[in-house]
Amino acid sequence: MSRRLFLRIANAVEAHNPYFKQRTDALGVLGLSCLQKVTAAHRILAYGIPADLTDEYLQIGESITIESLRAFVKAIVEVFGDWYLKAPNEADICRLLSIGEQRGFPGMLGSIDCMHWKWEKCPIAWHGMYTGHCREPTIILEAVASQDLWIWHAFFGMPGSLNDINVLDRSPIFAALAEGRTAPVNYTINGHEYTMGYYLADEIYPNWSTFVKTIPRPLGAKRKYFASKQESARKDVERAFGVLQSRFAIVHEGAMNLGFDHERAVNSFISVSHDEIPELHDFLQTHNRIRDRATSSQLQEDLVEHLWEQYGNE
Repeated sequence: MSRRLFLRIANAVEAHNPYFKQRTDALGVLGLSCLQKVTAAHRILAYGIPADLTDEYLQIGESITIESLRAFVKAIVEVFGDWYLKAPNEADICRLLSIGEQRGFPGMLGSIDCMHWKWEKCPIAWHGMYTGHCREPTIILEAVASQDLWIWHAFFGMPGSLNDINVLDRSPIFAALAEGRTAPVNYTINGHEYTMGYYLADEIYPNWSTFVKTIPRPLGAKRKYFASKQESARKDVERAFGVLQSRFAIVHEGAMNLGFDHERAVNSFISVSHDEIPELHDFLQTHNRIRDRATSSQLQEDLVEHLWEQYGNE
């Protein structure tokens, strides 16, 4: 991280939360500075180290380090959340669609997948619920990422015993779409018109009109070419997960001695007022369109033809 970026973050959280301001005690002795507290939080997130390892370098105790980390991540969300933790607006969607079309996938909004985040200090009583195919307690992160590594959808907190479909059933990713609160997405492929964007996904995801999956055993040059292009573009989200883990070792190594707010995590759905909920008929129609298997098959066939026509001769 550059010095300029680090100081920008430190100054922002200090201005937002008085906890980070340096104060004096009753004897007039200066307490811990903002730089000490913010650096301690950064070291835990970046290196995945336990809180007591920051004492030697920063002269800050374990309990204060954990307290600083909690205050830091909360301040980051409150200060930068409106800009960096937002759903795509109309301009963002146009940019995503343009990127997808340049890669041969008109209507593509990104790639979707799940990763497991190791929870080293999971309470013994919860081991069964949070242990799945990884053979150790994990917490699942569902994300949608674009080619430029922008993770614009993140749903975190589901137990590791679930799979991608179970997580999808609880995820709010299509909530705004079903409720009519998203910007329109209109495009034409192979002479057929479509009104909803889609995500590239692996084979475990259902055959919905909002997912485009590969062809497991493709026959013929057209289908083989489509499968190779889909599998290549779908790596965007896996690459984003790789960068996330390399930059923040706490994601790769797992939580050491930090608490986890289970209730807040599993209930991190978007709240909607009754005034924003569409008519039941419209909601059900959109809901059925999202899960339409016939449209999914047609979309895949159209993309097979489109990719072959545009790039097959290469």
